[in-house]
Amino acid sequence: MATALQARCVFLGAPGAGKGTQAKKVADGAALAHISTGDMLRQEVAAGTALGRQARTFMDAGKLVPDDVIIGMVRARIQQPDAKTAWILDGFPRTLPQAEALDRSLTGATALTHVIYFAVPEAALVGRLSGRRTCSKCGAIWHVEHKPTRRAGICDACGGELAQRSDDRPEAIGKRLEVYRSQTAPLLAYYRDRRVLREVDADRSPEIVYQELLKLMQ
Repeated sequence: MATALQARCVFLGAPGAGKGTQAKKVADGAALAHISTGDMLRQEVAAGTALGRQARTFMDAGKLVPDDVIIGMVRARIQQPDAKTAWILDGFPRTLPQAEALDRSLTGATALTHVIYFAVPEAALVGRLSGRRTCSKCGAIWHVEHKPTRRAGICDACGGELAQRSDDRPEAIGKRLEVYRSQTAPLLAYYRDRRVLREVDADRSPEIVYQELLKLMQ
């Protein structure tokens, strides 16, 4: 097990870059809270809450959920006991206004320590997204080519049924990447100016990327 890290970190990159997979692994191995806005929103959608119904119209179209909804949710999550000193934000911020709002919320001992950019060529991203499948029961992520299950459509971990997320379908992938280029990519310059940006070549094996992340977050 990795040594516990006292890092308050954003994982930044295009859809399919591996942020969620690595965030879970680093959080488990280094005693950090994994805060995934995507997972939080999907839980709301599955539960049929008012927030979930509001968010679903945007998610199904591959668009970003409005800032006020996400910012309020993240602020509340960071205040919970397991996230007081060390955490990874996965999927937030995605726009400059979100980044600025996050900075206003985090000062002094709670300020960001690292922003890790996951660099992956766009062609590789399309292949990753279109083949990704998620277990409807336990949330495990598989891939039809790179990480197939023993039985097609059935999760190896729990036996649950696999499904393709609506925003991983071909009609949504192009829109998601377009939104990333126009709204999220400018954050690279924002965080570079603040001297917290680090870059990892994420177009490599997950284990190599994981080991490099642990070094970058020291």
